Parts: sequence; structure tokens; C-alpha cells
Amino acid sequence: MDNSNLPLNDIYAPEMRIYVATDCIIFGFDNGILKLLVFERRVEPFKGTLSLIGSFVKPDEAANEAARRVLKEITGLENIFMEELKTYSNIDRDPGARCISIAHYALIRIDDYDKELVAKHDAIWYEVDKLPNLVLDHDLMIEDALNRLRRKARFYPIGFELLPKKFTIPQFQNLYEAIFQKTLDTRNFRKKLMSLKLLIPLNEKDKSGSKKGAFLYKFDYTKYKRLEQKGFNFSLFKN
Repeated sequence: MDNSNLPLNDIYAPEMRIYVATDCIIFGFDNGILKLLVFERRVEPFKGTLSLIGSFVKPDEAANEAARRVLKEITGLENIFMEELKTYSNIDRDPGARCISIAHYALIRIDDYDKELVAKHDAIWYEVDKLPNLVLDHDLMIEDALNRLRRKARFYPIGFELLPKKFTIPQFQNLYEAIFQKTLDTRNFRKKLMSLKLLIPLNEKDKSGSKKGAFLYKFDYTKYKRLEQKGFNFSLFKN
């Protein structure tokens, strides 16, 4: 249908109003476990049930700006890894109103967020593989976000966004095992990781796991960015 000759008031009629929202899938990594931040829904429909953290997009902001606003309001964090995931627009996805959601997923260091803010919003960390059912189509969003995270982690070093800035190789292996839900051969994993020559060894040890401890490393983002411009892939697995 061609609406080009209709008056603007007819094209943008009130009955055509559709809400736009953003929902945030916020991942954290804690003691070898991949976790997701959810909260108790405070509004109808489904008040009191568990939900992803989200908001309507304001008239003066883009969807990604709304997602970053939500993240800051809930966790107090800025300038962290966040990426648009997908648009969810099924007609009956929200019984409260016709609403389209533009979902984003984020990776945060679980020790960095503002714990008082999170508690204030009744937000809770759940193990990803022990999540109860969430409202609306949020379970689908989580599934899509996990699949995206796995695809990205195969070729890009986004896993470091979930680790402390100083980490051990066993911690990094535990993270990949949590993301991909499989056990990795320690010797081969370490050999492949070290062959990329993107870790900066530190003269420090983490002794939380044993008296002997494990050496700490930092990721060399500067070197990686130079290599990335030449087409380098951060791949720890066979294609």
C-alpha cells in the first residue's frame, strides 16, 4: 500500500502506536560458573515473576542508548562490552501492549558492579544452566544470546570481558568450558592459547586455589588490535 499521498496525521494515527523496548541479557562469570542477572518484575502483566532487565526506549534515545542506560541504572557500570542481539516482534509476545523489543547482551566482570544498586532493583544472579523459566519470550532471548556468545568467543577474545583483568590460564579455561558446556583438554588448550602470544605474563601468583598458586596474566589488547586489522582471528578451536 502506497501511503505517500496521505496526510501525516493519517499516516501516524494514534491507533498505530507501537511500543519499543530493550531487554538486556547480562552475563557474568563467577568461580567457574557462567551466570545471568535477572530481576523480579515489578509491573503487570506477570508482576512478581522473574524477567530480564529492560525498559521502554525513550523518545530522545536510540535503542543502544536505552540499553546502556538500563545497564548503568542496574549495575552502575559504563564502557563495558554490549552488543545488539536481535529484534523480537511477534504480535502476541507481550500481552500488556503491542511491543517490539530490541535485545542487547552484555558481559561484565562480576566483581566490578555496584552490589547495592543490584540489590535495590531486586536483581539476582542465576547459573545459566539452572535458570527457571522467565516471562514473555525472554527464554528465547537468553538462548539466542548464548548462541551468539559462543559464536563470538570462537573467533574473538570477548571472553576476557568476563574475567578479572589479571587472571590465570586455568580460570580462562574454566570460562571457555562454561561458555561451550564441554570439558577441554588442559594441555592442548594451554598450548594453543600460548601460541597466540597475546598474554602478558605477570610476576604474580593467584594462591586462592593452592599454596603453590598459578601465575597471573593480562591480555594484550594493543597487540590484538594490531593483529585484528590484518585479519587475525582469535581462535582456540579447530574450524
